[in-house]
Amino acid sequence: MLRPVESQDIEAIAKIYNHYIEHTVITFEEQAVSCEEMSDRIQEIASVALPWWVACEEHRVVGFAYASKWKGRCAYRYSAESTVYLAPDAVGRGYGTALYGTLFSLLREKSYHVVMGGIALPNAASVALHERLGFEKVAHFREVGYKFERWIDVGYWQLFL
Repeated sequence: MLRPVESQDIEAIAKIYNHYIEHTVITFEEQAVSCEEMSDRIQEIASVALPWWVACEEHRVVGFAYASKWKGRCAYRYSAESTVYLAPDAVGRGYGTALYGTLFSLLREKSYHVVMGGIALPNAASVALHERLGFEKVAHFREVGYKFERWIDVGYWQLFL
């Protein structure tokens, strides 16, 4: 089941995201995010009328996806950045595809033109998801992040809506 985020989802969303902070280089954050901080982030997305959705399995949040502004300047107003995270036990079960499908439909309805996806590399699963959905790689930045005592590359993929 997919639905818009609700206040009771914040703890589960923070738990999913904090797993990636603490155990991976997929996000460049290094400190766990509190429920209060996650609530603020969700409100920030809502304040600019962009979508934030969750995937649920038997009343448990197993993933989330949202769109954020690509850049702050006015000329970028038809461009968004997409983000998706899944609980470790939900990876590879179609939730990422379903969440992104809903997200992109909502962005089309709002007349968005392009979606950008940033991926810390290597990350074969995320690259495969984005490319399966029609994203094309448009940039590769070498060693722009540093986490867990190593340098990390970031690639950007782009999808025209």
